[in-house]
Amino acid sequence: MSITVASLWRHPIKSHGREQIASARLLAGQGFPFDRKWAVTHSSTDDAAYNGQWVSCQNFMIGTRTPALAGLWAQMDETNSTITLRHRDLSSIAFRPDSQDGIDHFINWVQPLYAAQSTKPVSLVPLPQRSWTDTDFPSISIMSLASHSAVEATAGIPIEKERWRGNIWIDGIAPWEELGWIGKRIRVGNAELIVREAIVRCPHTKANPITGVRDIDTLGLLDGVLNERLFGIYAEVIQAGVIHSGDRLEVL
Repeated sequence: MSITVASLWRHPIKSHGREQIASARLLAGQGFPFDRKWAVTHSSTDDAAYNGQWVSCQNFMIGTRTPALAGLWAQMDETNSTITLRHRDLSSIAFRPDSQDGIDHFINWVQPLYAAQSTKPVSLVPLPQRSWTDTDFPSISIMSLASHSAVEATAGIPIEKERWRGNIWIDGIAPWEELGWIGKRIRVGNAELIVREAIVRCPHTKANPITGVRDIDTLGLLDGVLNERLFGIYAEVIQAGVIHSGDRLEVL
């Protein structure tokens, strides 16, 4: 059975919404296009982030500390650089993240989701090309539908795959087979990537992507299946190319 791309996803603002797309142009040494291009700062954000240097996720407002963010969905209009966000507890909003007026509008709109937090959002900062990934290299995340099904089987209930916040979802392999690809090259469409490491999961995955409420102990489920909290793999683009949903993936 061949391995195929089941779906492609991007998250324009780190921890603040997801969007399914049909295709993406990958560039060597860069992250997934328009994925985590912006992040939401707080009062303790390192000045390096404002100067366009990568810093760790603890410098930003993230779902690990604010589960309600899991309920956000996004739509990025690349033509006019506009992001639309929606959450079932808020009205939708459309704004330009490269405009101070747009940033102010977004910060005011998102405030209710932080009601229970002492730390509050301050602004948005971009990281062109590099992306605000959780890794110190420009990673793209790859998730397996079979591994997700294995977690569901352990839970005994359906689980939304959006909890894992992957870029590339694949089908056609055995559960957890992808964890054996570390250090190997893969080809997707006409792009090539090298698999760098497994993804260690955080409490953000416990939150429901519709309600934003923590309702499933995903970390406990991973402990029960693997004895470690891994789900998905990080890869880095080494040869540019366009990828589409339905493309074949090859392990080279």
